[in-house]
Amino acid sequence: MAMTVLVVDDSVTMVMSLKTTLTMSGFQVETASNGKVALDKLQAGVKPNLILTDINMPVMGGMELIKNVRAMPGLRFVPILTLTTESETTKRDEGKRAGATGWLVKPVSGNDLIAVIKKVLPGA
Repeated sequence: MAMTVLVVDDSVTMVMSLKTTLTMSGFQVETASNGKVALDKLQAGVKPNLILTDINMPVMGGMELIKNVRAMPGLRFVPILTLTTESETTKRDEGKRAGATGWLVKPVSGNDLIAVIKKVLPGA
């Protein structure tokens, strides 16, 4: 059974690009256009093996999503990678405190993304 990655980004182009890369690498992909949509999907029973989220999005951003996911018993230990244009150390530290597993700065090549996912997701 393929592992599932939940991709959360408000950029349709970024979502399509990530979905293509992940699908070609054997992952199932669920998508959400912001943190609120992602949270709704998770509360409705979507069980990703990994969450890949942008930070700056309308309605609910990535930081708030990460904090909410970490408060959900069944998802507390799911790896969460951020994929964002934010590169400041203060933002990275905030992400780490919120519960992010890793911090990737856009743009990231497909090969680099898959390599990082394989490091944080055993069996990927």
